[in-house]
Amino acid sequence: MQIALFGTSADPPTAGHQKILSWLSEHFDQVVVWASDNPFKSHQTTIEHRTTMLKILIEDIPRNNIALHQELSSRRTLETVQGVKQYWPDAELHLAVGSDLIGQMPNWYKIEALLSQVNLLVIPRPGYPVEDEKVKTLEQLGTNVAIASVTGLPVSSSNYREKGDPETLTPAISAYIEQNRLYQSSQ
Repeated sequence: MQIALFGTSADPPTAGHQKILSWLSEHFDQVVVWASDNPFKSHQTTIEHRTTMLKILIEDIPRNNIALHQELSSRRTLETVQGVKQYWPDAELHLAVGSDLIGQMPNWYKIEALLSQVNLLVIPRPGYPVEDEKVKTLEQLGTNVAIASVTGLPVSSSNYREKGDPETLTPAISAYIEQNRLYQSSQ
């Protein structure tokens, strides 16, 4: 079984996240998703709200092989992968990360141990080219790196938080944010 792992801070989850999840669901047997607290970011809303929004986002994707596993969430991706292996000990794991993250990955907690357990799938993001030297660094740390054939949308959670651009979000996420009065300074 081929499993794509997709952790995100989801602060808030965007139409770009939804596009990537949809693509992953078409290319892998199972897509495991969780919202996490990224130790390199500060978050504007609680993990509970971010998890709920991620659940709403997934429900709008017309495939049944995407599952939210919030119990696997950890600030350390290695711990999440260890949890995934308890559910699916024989699966081949593919960690999906945006191209904006590959430069910081060498600084992640026990990165060599993490990369020895997963294949890395880099999702290109507009404005963040996939640089060969960064890919080679990750391969030298012990993983196979593949570049996804999908490119994320030119939207980001950060841009939404800073500018409140409603085009960044799906209608269901916009409604949830409005109903719960989240990101008020962005509106």
